[in-house]
Amino acid sequence: MLVASILKVFYWFGAYYSFPLLLQATTMIAVQILLLKVALDHRPQSPVDHTPFAGQLPGGQSGFRRPYDFWQWRATRPYWTFLGYLFLSLFLVHVFIPPVSRSESYIALLGFAGLGVEALLPVPQILANQRSQSCKGFRLSVLMAWLLGDAMKMSYFFYSGSAVPLAFRICGMLQCVCDCYLGIQYWMFGDGQFNQLEKLPAANAAADGVDRWGMKGADMHLK
Repeated sequence: MLVASILKVFYWFGAYYSFPLLLQATTMIAVQILLLKVALDHRPQSPVDHTPFAGQLPGGQSGFRRPYDFWQWRATRPYWTFLGYLFLSLFLVHVFIPPVSRSESYIALLGFAGLGVEALLPVPQILANQRSQSCKGFRLSVLMAWLLGDAMKMSYFFYSGSAVPLAFRICGMLQCVCDCYLGIQYWMFGDGQFNQLEKLPAANAAADGVDRWGMKGADMHLK
């Protein structure tokens, strides 16, 4: 979310979209930096404890390793170094390379990159729910807040006319689809207790050596 907000701020210098959206992006940067500082200062010492979605698969593996352990670094410095280089690179392009910063292709790239990152934020949660066949740990109140936010955001995007560029509308619809699919997953899987209850008798039967016909292997003799 922090990366997306930074890209959206620099996108404004080319698209000059609605000022309330720019204010929202700058406010989000300040809030996310504060949250990142608090999270880094109070994260557990064990690397597994602060790895997102760790433990979704047996052995604590999420099934996907990020390149260079992006945003899962054990040290604190790489987080601030990455953010500093990102901001500095965008600033230098905007100030010292006007032919690039004023081109429509570059402006569109910034917009779709920033808004696309924001729209795809629910995807890791979707994948984790799908692997575990459960939404355990994902609160219904959070889902309802996301869906309500999507409804308000889409209303603003489509009723604001030309003040909101096309990138906001396309990526907003994509995020709305992702959040709606999270709602479908919550309806299908719940907190996973039902699936666990279904698997429990089968697991107990397997442990006791009972097959699906209710017979133990020790009672079956070939004549």
